[in-house]
Amino acid sequence: MAPTYTITYVIFLIFAGTAILSTMALFTRQSLLVAYIALGAILGPWGLKLVNNTEIIKQTGEIGIIFLLFLLGLHLQPQNLFHSLRKMSLLTVITSIIFFMAGFLTCYLFGYSYNESLIIGITAMFSSTIIGIKLLPTTTLHHQHTGELVISILLLQDIIAIAVLMSLEILSDSTQTLHLEWVASSFPILFIVAYVFQRYVLSKLLERFDKIHEYIFILSIGWCLCMAELSHYLGLSEEIGAFIAGVALASNPIAFYIAESLKPLRDFFLVIFFFTIGAGFNFDYFSSVFLPACTLAFILLALKPLAFSWLLQQAGEVKTVSKEIGVRLGQMSEFSLLVIYMALETGLISPRTSYMGEAAIIITFIVSCYWTVMRYPTPLASTEKLRRD
Repeated sequence: MAPTYTITYVIFLIFAGTAILSTMALFTRQSLLVAYIALGAILGPWGLKLVNNTEIIKQTGEIGIIFLLFLLGLHLQPQNLFHSLRKMSLLTVITSIIFFMAGFLTCYLFGYSYNESLIIGITAMFSSTIIGIKLLPTTTLHHQHTGELVISILLLQDIIAIAVLMSLEILSDSTQTLHLEWVASSFPILFIVAYVFQRYVLSKLLERFDKIHEYIFILSIGWCLCMAELSHYLGLSEEIGAFIAGVALASNPIAFYIAESLKPLRDFFLVIFFFTIGAGFNFDYFSSVFLPACTLAFILLALKPLAFSWLLQQAGEVKTVSKEIGVRLGQMSEFSLLVIYMALETGLISPRTSYMGEAAIIITFIVSCYWTVMRYPTPLASTEKLRRD
């Protein structure tokens, strides 16, 4: 008798399978993101067909992106943002242009349309915040110059990614001038609501009940989802509203605690999101996208470390630090997956192009993780000498 495809059954398959593949990934020094995507491909409609209808979990997975952007906003404290903009802005802009051109030209030379090449070029601009942070030892992340530089670059890239996602949101209905005007007016409304409510309601509640951790947890989730729904009501995406909700709270002294407490919840939903990415991969396109995906992936895997290393040295950084940062930022990003996902949803790219982009991203994840853990200190390093947490 075939199993009933309830949400409980699907979550059981996801997390039981993820536990097995994650164990294998850790033994092979691999990123857990790869395990999540691989499990989707194995269990999905183009694999074992144990999860035939990914729509049942698609919206659940999108909650992970909402929390991801909320936590990103929580880390955008004004003083940190100013410091990052001042120090690494030029380098980030230059490298983003270089990587965009590399992605665009590679796709265009393989016969993809101009618009599709533009989207893939945009996805090439970013490095993975999740992989970059997860593979940094805690001492390096918080107390050393290398961690400061990595965080600064990733932070600025994330800001660019947010701007891209906002642009895709507008382009999804660009034929309607009235819609564009409404969207343009929605941003200041969201910011004003977020600022006023945070200053006169949230901050006072957090200050009064800051010792009741369960309340802080519930209040922060409610705030995030409330702004997400308001954003959706105003014609924007839930992700943009969540990001603004995080930025509004960033200057509050309790923001760091909120960010730390919400990470497990974010990770739960992100597992589901990356699973749906893998489950949606159509292997019928594999033969046609294999060569361009591999070419794009290996061009970026070679170019990103070289570009970051050279420009950091020109900015006065020592050679060893510059090379290490280049390798750590040598992959594409989870934001690249989100850009592809949104572009596909809005009809800006074809399914074939989206599969090519996803395949290239996954390849960079795998190769970059191996390269990093074999050469530099990480929690998953290949030797005891390099293993640090």
